[in-house]
Amino acid sequence: MREHKPRLTARRILTLLPLAALLSACDRAVLNPAGDVALQQRDIIYISTALMLLIIVPVLILIVVFAWRYRQSNKDATYDPHFDHSTALELVIWSAPLLIIICLGALTWWSTHLLDPFRPLNRVSAEKAIDPKAKPLVVQVVSLDWKWLFIYPEQGIATVNELALPVDRQVRFDLTSTNMMNTFYAPTLAGMIYTMPGMRSTLHAVINRPGVYDGMSANYSGAGFSDMRFKLYGVDQGGFDAWVARVKASGPALDTARYLELEKPSERVPAMYFSGVEGDLFDRVFNRCVRPGTPCMRDVMQHDQMRGGGNPHDPRAGAGMPAGRAAPPPAGQKPEGHLFKKGEEKGTSPSTFEPPAAKKSPDMSHNSDPAAPGAPRAHAA
Repeated sequence: MREHKPRLTARRILTLLPLAALLSACDRAVLNPAGDVALQQRDIIYISTALMLLIIVPVLILIVVFAWRYRQSNKDATYDPHFDHSTALELVIWSAPLLIIICLGALTWWSTHLLDPFRPLNRVSAEKAIDPKAKPLVVQVVSLDWKWLFIYPEQGIATVNELALPVDRQVRFDLTSTNMMNTFYAPTLAGMIYTMPGMRSTLHAVINRPGVYDGMSANYSGAGFSDMRFKLYGVDQGGFDAWVARVKASGPALDTARYLELEKPSERVPAMYFSGVEGDLFDRVFNRCVRPGTPCMRDVMQHDQMRGGGNPHDPRAGAGMPAGRAAPPPAGQKPEGHLFKKGEEKGTSPSTFEPPAAKKSPDMSHNSDPAAPGAPRAHAA
C-alpha cells in the first residue's frame, strides 16, 4: 500500500505567503535601523555572522567535495584504512575555530563596553561627534499593564503609547515598572532594556532619521502583552517643539488620582496626552509610594538603617546594624579569611562539644566456660 504524502499545492503556498511576509517584517527594523546605537548593533550582527560563516561555508563545501572525490566509483581516489593522524590537519581543524572564537570574544568584550546602555554616547552618528555642551533629552519610561507611560520632566508633559524624539539629539531614558518585569524595545533605536518594579534602569540612545517607527514590549507580561505597543516619531527640533506644544494644549494634567486610574490593567490603549505632570511622579513610582499613605521604599530602607543606633552618614556598608555587632569592613576591602590568620589572631573559644561519658566495662570475672551437657553449672563465689 502506497503511503500518501501531502503535496505543497499552489493554494498552500499562497496561504503561507502572509506568514512569510510577517516573518520578514520582524527583521526589517533590526536590519534597517534609524539610530546610531541600533546601527552599531546591526553591524555587530553582520560581523558575527561573517565570522561564523568562515567555518560553516568551508565545511559545507568540503562535505560535497569529499563525497564526490571519495565516491565508490572513483578508483583514482586514495584509500588508506590505516590512517589515524595528521599534524597539519589537526592544526587546521583546531586553529581556525580557535581564532574565530578569539575574534568573537574580543568583539563581544569591546561592544559590551562601548554600547553599555548606562554609558553616555560619544557620538551622534558615524559622521558627527557628540556636543559636550548639549544636554541629553530626559524621558522617564514606566511600563504599566499593558501600556507605556512616557514622562518628559523638562517639558512638563506625559504621553501614553506615543514617543517623540528630536533627530540627532542624545536621549537618556530612565526606566522602571509598576507591577511586573517588562522589556522596553524600539528596534530602530537601540536594544532591549528591562524594566522592573522598585528598580531604575538607564538607556542612552539617539535617532538619526525622521520617520514613524514601532516600539513594543519584548517580555511576556500577561493577557495584554501582544498589544503593548507604542509609536516612535523621529522629528526635527522644530517638529518636536510643535509636538510638545500640541500635547500641552490637549488633555488634562497627570496627577496622582489620574495615575492611579491609569495604573489599572487595560488592553489596546490608544495614545493619550497629559498637558502637565506632577514633578516627583516618576520618583514615587520608582519608590513604590504613589498611593497616598504608602511609605516610600527609600524611607523604609533609611528607617531600617537607623534602627539599632546606626549612623546614616557612616560610609561603611552595614553601618546601620544593631549596636554591639561587628560591622563589615569599609567598602572596597575584603575581610581576611580565618584560614589566613596567625595562631594568636584566631583566638580561642570554649568548646561546646562534650564527649559522652565512657561506659564502664562489665566485670567478666564471674563468667566461666559453659558446662558440658549433664554437668552441674559452676556458681560465682
